[in-house]
Amino acid sequence: MAKLELNNFADFREIEGQTLPAGDWLTVTQEMINDFAKATMDFQWIHIDVEKAEKYSPFKMPVAHGFMSLALLSKLLKDVLLVKSTKMGVNYGLNKVRFPSPVLVNSRLRLICTIQKIEEYGNKGLKIKWNCIVELEGSKKPACVAEFISLSFE
Repeated sequence: MAKLELNNFADFREIEGQTLPAGDWLTVTQEMINDFAKATMDFQWIHIDVEKAEKYSPFKMPVAHGFMSLALLSKLLKDVLLVKSTKMGVNYGLNKVRFPSPVLVNSRLRLICTIQKIEEYGNKGLKIKWNCIVELEGSKKPACVAEFISLSFE
């Protein structure tokens, strides 16, 4: 799906309350899961030991870390929206997070996101509250549901 491109914060404020276009599907590979394990030092066998997961996991294959689907929010959001005047954006926090469905290796994810609220923040900044659903292809339940807060500056 094409990325929504806006010129500036004034244009961005006009879409408050709207749902952004659905993002493209992203395949979660074993390499990505292994890299996330290294970055977080979470080496639970269900994530990184393919043979053991095939033998002992109820899913019969490795499962991505729940926090991996959460950590992908920034990337997935960047793929669906560009505000051209933005000079910098940072994560501010989360209010609610749930992981309703496991993400098996080679699953495909995409973001469905609504801009819940936009507030002024400091000098030339915005605080944005996003309602994010990380869809899991072929599943009735999403991989992750989160109320995500970010800051953006012009």
